Amino acid sequence: MHTDQILIFDADDTLWENNVLFERVIDGFLDWVAAPAEQERTRALLNEIEAVNSATLGYGATVFRQSLADCLERLNGRTPTADEQARIDALLTPLTSRNVELIAGVADTLAALADRHQLLLLTKGDQGEQRRKVTESTIDHHFRGIHIVAEKSVDTYRQLTADLGLDPGRTWMIGNSPKSDIAPARRAGLRTVFIPHEHTWVLEYAELGPDEATLRLRAFPELLRHF
Repeated sequence: MHTDQILIFDADDTLWENNVLFERVIDGFLDWVAAPAEQERTRALLNEIEAVNSATLGYGATVFRQSLADCLERLNGRTPTADEQARIDALLTPLTSRNVELIAGVADTLAALADRHQLLLLTKGDQGEQRRKVTESTIDHHFRGIHIVAEKSVDTYRQLTADLGLDPGRTWMIGNSPKSDIAPARRAGLRTVFIPHEHTWVLEYAELGPDEATLRLRAFPELLRHF
């Protein structure tokens, strides 16, 4: 078991449910705008639009709203009407007015880990939106530092390591996203823990090769066996 480590946690889909909520909105959107035979093609179009918008505008419900409106505009060849915008807003309600749903085992596991390690939180997205979720999660008191960034790149991890004076050899990034949590953290010299989530956003997929410095777990509570 590793002792006296620095554990940096991702938030969305590592500590609490997130992308499944977006998926439910997308299901409702597709049922509205596309016939069953056209839904796969429409979803591919939405994925394409989301990739462009996230790269230029960032992440979160506000950008997602823009992506849905852009997709509807592409489908109809015109700007969405006020009624259509209102329907999009209604679909988005579960993302903006709900309590945070912690993933099974997170609360108890963090409480135990906080007794013997330094815990940090590193999440990307809209500052206000992410801060709200952190506060509503009721687990924020376990973290010695909470960091909300626009993107998680190699430079993000290098800067955090330098700013906090972290020892890469005993610093672990823990998350569900190969693209944002694992690959760039490894390139920055950190150790990593990959905990996959069945509803990880398609744009966060990336191939992970064999790496002895990446610990692969099936569920969050398994961290207690190693830390």
